[in-house]
Amino acid sequence: MAMQVLLFAGLGFLVLLLIYDVFQRKHAILRNFPIIGHLRYLLETIGPELRQYIVTDNDSERPFSRDQRRWIYASSKLQNNYFGFGTDNDLDSGTPYFVIKHHAFPHRLPHEGDADYDPLHPIACAKVVGGSRGRAGAFRPDSVIYVSAMSFGSLGRAAVEAINRGAALANCLHNTGEGGVSRHHLHGAGLVLQLGTAYFGCRDDRGRLSIPKLRELVEMRGEIKAIEIKLSQGAKPALGGILPKEKITAEIAKVRGIPMGEDCVSPSSHTAFRDADSLLDRVEEIAQETGLPVGIKSAVGQLGFWEDLARLMESGQRGVDFIAIDGGEGGTGAAPLVFSDHVSLPFKLGFPRVHELFAERGLDRDIVFCGSARLGLPGKALLAMASGCDMIGVAREAMLSIGCIQAQRCHTGHCPAGVATHHPWLMRGLDPTSKAARLANYMVNLRLELRKLAAACGVDHPGKVTEDHIEWLRDPVCPPCD
Repeated sequence: MAMQVLLFAGLGFLVLLLIYDVFQRKHAILRNFPIIGHLRYLLETIGPELRQYIVTDNDSERPFSRDQRRWIYASSKLQNNYFGFGTDNDLDSGTPYFVIKHHAFPHRLPHEGDADYDPLHPIACAKVVGGSRGRAGAFRPDSVIYVSAMSFGSLGRAAVEAINRGAALANCLHNTGEGGVSRHHLHGAGLVLQLGTAYFGCRDDRGRLSIPKLRELVEMRGEIKAIEIKLSQGAKPALGGILPKEKITAEIAKVRGIPMGEDCVSPSSHTAFRDADSLLDRVEEIAQETGLPVGIKSAVGQLGFWEDLARLMESGQRGVDFIAIDGGEGGTGAAPLVFSDHVSLPFKLGFPRVHELFAERGLDRDIVFCGSARLGLPGKALLAMASGCDMIGVAREAMLSIGCIQAQRCHTGHCPAGVATHHPWLMRGLDPTSKAARLANYMVNLRLELRKLAAACGVDHPGKVTEDHIEWLRDPVCPPCD
């Protein structure tokens, strides 16, 4: 009899737990996988102890280690993001490793209660985007951190809404990705409209760029602050994108201006221009028609294009307002393995080579340089800014902050956290309101850490940190020595 009572009590508890999991909005995994999802959290809780003896250490996973994910998760949830007992990084091996050199007399940051204290810890961009070229819509971004390009299509509607709401709370920009502007992008954040090779949202019947449609879109959507022409991305440089017809909903088709029932294919190159010279003509045309700053995003391969671009801009007659460099370690776009592993230079090699070409001509003062390549962690972000970046774009880190568990199933449409999927059941687990707060928390904490690091170097803005503040324990370019 007692056993039956315990059995029924246990079943009753599981039923109540199932009901609670299905209707709660805090945890996407529990909503999508009630009861079973608790096993993940249990394993996550005891994970450090298990890994210490059985599996891997905190720094061996890729693309983001457990330590890095833990920092992002804790920051997004406003939990303690400190680590105890010293570093577990190997400072003595041949692997390249950098150290930030602190100042004997650090800069003082405002504390809570001070008149100049701001809980959002803002860091405005040191440059005005479009200012040097006199664009009508020139502006100074309120945050040096922004959400890098991820389109509606690669991400589900709930994820796009959560990111936009979170970006609005943190007062930072949100790049639309090449999929166009959807209603899920319109929750308060300023937008950078990305134009890919298929010109979704502003294309004619033949799939070519339509300037009248682009102008109409900009006039209709005051949220658009700048336009980014995507030449390539780190995940799949020199390849076009594809969204399988099975993933195309009626809403995606309307936003992109494409038919239903067909694979959505982005060409590998642009039809609106063919080289650096015609690119600059198109940039000036778009800026004239829209009044907005216009920039480019690209991974780095052969330097001929960049040399031509810098040379053509030297006269001052034409030019891009910002350049976003994506490293070959980029990863929000699915790609063939060989492209992910072997095509395009990593950020630490590609960015300095491009930046130097423009700096040699004094053009670096007129261009806002942006970096995106797993830079959404304080040390890496500061290192990028010391190398010449004015702004840092975060993509996968933003996904982690709203619940991504690095399941690496983005390309399958079956993301268990409801981020990179259009499956109704999986998406319902991601509540945009609560996840928006987590993204905002992550952004604010990243800015706070950047301010702390800059202050430790004795300066009041991370843009004032230079390569002189960085010490490499090993050469970051040459292969590790024995």
